[in-house]
Amino acid sequence: MWSTLLVLYLLFAPQIHSVQWCYQNLYLLDEMCSEPSQWVKEFPVCGGQKQSPINIVTSKARHDPNLSSIIFEGYTEAINVTVQNFGNSGAVLVLPPSVRIRGGDLPATYKAIQLHFHWGVDHASGSEHTINGEQYAMELHIVHIKEQYNSLKEAKNDTVGIAVLGFFYEVSTKENQKFNQVIEAFGRIPYPGNISTIPEFRLTDILPSLEKLSSYYRYMGSLTTPGCDEAIIWTVFQETFPISQQQVDNINKQMWFDVGIPMTANFRPVQKINGRIVYKSRACCSTSSGSVILCLSLLYIVVLFESILM
Repeated sequence: MWSTLLVLYLLFAPQIHSVQWCYQNLYLLDEMCSEPSQWVKEFPVCGGQKQSPINIVTSKARHDPNLSSIIFEGYTEAINVTVQNFGNSGAVLVLPPSVRIRGGDLPATYKAIQLHFHWGVDHASGSEHTINGEQYAMELHIVHIKEQYNSLKEAKNDTVGIAVLGFFYEVSTKENQKFNQVIEAFGRIPYPGNISTIPEFRLTDILPSLEKLSSYYRYMGSLTTPGCDEAIIWTVFQETFPISQQQVDNINKQMWFDVGIPMTANFRPVQKINGRIVYKSRACCSTSSGSVILCLSLLYIVVLFESILM
């Protein structure tokens, strides 16, 4: 147990600050904490030009042919993971360095260090990123750092030192049974500082088929909690996962903030894009029926034009 606590401290101590920050719903009950719009007062980088999350406008996303499918290593392996209630931000699942990603125009191989979730109080809110203004029930972040670094603190000194994968959960009429192991683990860590384990955990248990993860958005951004360091390559996937309303309700009942209220709405509002370009991994033909018709029409015009030239 002490070795586990030491690992958690070394991984996440750089994110612990003397000033208490919180989310908006917590600020309404405890005005002594610093809510998202006030983070910049104590953490100046939170007012930077490359902050996350953002609203992704799909029609403005620019196609990048270099954004090939990401290669996932260790995502299907059965591992024992430690999960801890961090009080003001949520639950963190610690991942081993054998879990890696590469490809997809990432500048290096990145090893995983942790994953965590952001959720709301109902099916209409919870995710940090939004798509065309739509907010999903929950968002999963899997945090990776470049292989040569030993900690998040070290990786933050590199402008591309951290790669985070973002996934959306959408409320469905069907229960996502594989996700229940995570909800049950949350139930074992109701209070800040509580620690438990999830044995024989596979990342693919809470992700859609890896073969489906070829469509995504890419942009440069920041951590979504103080100090909001702008050293993140964000990859936000288009494919959503199902989760039932009852499962969302169960998540809201499992854990408590460090001031003694249920841990809900632990998400940062979207930030200004400030001229940044969001790239997409696939051409417009892969998104919707309307887009398919448009692309086929354009293709027909190109073929017709080439036949005239011949």
